[in-house]
Formats: sequence, structure tokens, C-alpha cells
Amino acid sequence: MLYSPHLITRKIIPENQEFPMLSLSSRITPEHLFYIRNHFPYPNVDMRTWGLSIEGCVNKPRYFRYHDLLKMPQVTLPVTLECVGDKRSFFQPKTRGVQWGLGAISHAVWTGVRLQDLLLAADVQRNAREVTFEGMDKGVRTDMPGVFSYKRSLSLEHSLHPDTIIALYMNGKPLPYLHGYPARLIVPGWYGMASVKWLHRIVVIEEQFQGPFQVVDYVYDRKPLTPSAPEPVTTIHLNSTIAGPTDQEVLAKGEHCVWGTTISSRDPVDLVEISTDNGNTWLAVSWLDQHEAYSWRRWCWKWTVTEPGTYDMKVRAKDTAGNMQSEMADWNVKGYGYNAIQRIRVYVD
Repeated sequence: MLYSPHLITRKIIPENQEFPMLSLSSRITPEHLFYIRNHFPYPNVDMRTWGLSIEGCVNKPRYFRYHDLLKMPQVTLPVTLECVGDKRSFFQPKTRGVQWGLGAISHAVWTGVRLQDLLLAADVQRNAREVTFEGMDKGVRTDMPGVFSYKRSLSLEHSLHPDTIIALYMNGKPLPYLHGYPARLIVPGWYGMASVKWLHRIVVIEEQFQGPFQVVDYVYDRKPLTPSAPEPVTTIHLNSTIAGPTDQEVLAKGEHCVWGTTISSRDPVDLVEISTDNGNTWLAVSWLDQHEAYSWRRWCWKWTVTEPGTYDMKVRAKDTAGNMQSEMADWNVKGYGYNAIQRIRVYVD
């Protein structure tokens, strides 16, 4: 067990810990504060034998050792990773799963090899449809017999996107063991389930992948509310979060800084608004960061309060396509993708 005392523990076995939002002092999340999401116990990694294989529908199967990857051209991308279960504890009615609060999300700068370069070296065949990614972590599930590796797929088109990388470094240092050392997939703009850790095997396939972490988990299942078929989880929803003050906090009269983050994977966020009267009036916040693709953006709002009382605060974000957060979350069986307007209550003495 490798628990960080700086994180908020949501599950002990396997380890699942969230970033404490009150520690949002910089855009980049330091390693010891980066959220941890595991499906299985940590794997044993032996670098004397570790390698990354590429096989399946390829004309030139490849096997890359760690030093081979380090010698290849490297790219660096700032990317925010968010568990699709982030804020699950706010769903009503409650859903099953790890009851994440506000912090199943963190931001880092990742350096590694373009997946595109590895696939081109393997000479992908024309009949290829998807690419599967297998981590070294494995274990049992509660809903079906057998031992499973954590395994996901992407379309060939998305795998060949120049921003899809195999990360070897995080924030300028070798990828930490807790976050997938020696190599992990990074799929910018997608929820974190796509960014497979402890990667050791890539298989190009000509059919649609049907693994349990693809078609059983990580789908939006809205039954019995709607009869529609489950939809796959992909890109991060428009969202915003108040990091401070916290819900039920008591403040003194005077000037305060309300601060937090916002994110959207499809269209940039161009407006974040705060309300202190339960949504009757809204005021725009100020930005602490420039817009950066695939990244959360911090904001703040100076609040001068002269009257004691109870204040119901809300935050909402709007993107350049005109989408805005709604009052209600899109409820689904597994509690994925919560992005309703956040509400907190603070008291001023």
C-alpha cells in the first residue's frame, strides 16, 4: 500500500485517492497531489524484462525496450486527466461506485513518444479498425468470473492523432510508478479511463473491441429512465468547480477570493460566472491562466461582503459554442460525467 497522506482517500483496496482542491495553488499538479485511480492492485514492474509490443494487424510487429523509446523523438503536452466518476457523490439518486468528491482530476505536463510513430514503424495493415492497449495491472471483477487485465481501445483514427502519446515523463521527471511507470497512454481531452497505465502491449485489431472495460464499464447507461442503448464514455464534459471557499465554511466580513477551475474538451471555455444569491444574479470571474488546449483553467473572483448572513453560491461555465452547464446532472446508472452547476453554502459572521 502506497498511500499519500496529502490526498483524500476514497477507497483503500485498490487505492483510489483524490486531489485536495484546496491545494490548487498552481496550474500544474505536483506528483504527490495528483489523483490516483486504480481498478486492481499495483502491478510488479521488472525493468530487466519490460518491453512494449505492437502486434496484430501489422506487417512489422515491433518490441520496444525502454531505451528504444527514450531514443525516439519526444513531444511534450500539458494535459488534464479527469476520472469520469469525478463528483459522483453529488448524483441524486445515488449511484454505485467510488464516491468521488471534487478532486478526481489533476493536471500535468507529459512527455513521450507519439503513438503515431510507433504504429507507423509497425506498418499497420489496411484492414485495421481499432487499437487495443493493455496495462500490466490485473485482477478479478465482481460481475464475471476470471482474471482480467485493464484493457481499452481507441479507433485507428484517434490512435494516429498526433497528440495521442505514450508518456515516459510527468512534469519533467520519469513517470512515477503510481501513475503508470514505465509508460502510459495519454489521450488528451478524454476522461482518464482511456489513458492506460503500466502499458506493455498494443494490439491492432480489425473488429470492435468488446472487453469489459470498454462495453460493460465506461458507458452511459440511462435505463430505466430512457430506453436508449448505452453510449461509450469519451471526451470530458464542460465543467467548473469552486475550490475555495468550501461548502459550509464560515467567513468574516470583508474581501475574499472565490477561486477554482473550469474545463471543456470540445470547445474552449470563454466565460465562468459566480452567483452569491442562489442564481438570481451572475457575475463574471477573472482568469488566472491563459487558455491551453486539453487543460483546466484556473479563475478567481474578488468578493467584498459587508452583510452577515447565509450565502448560496453557484458557479457555471460557458464554452465558445454556446453550451452552458445546467442545473441538473445527466443521471446515469454508473454515475459518470457529472457536470451540473456546483452549489455551496457559506456563512458570513
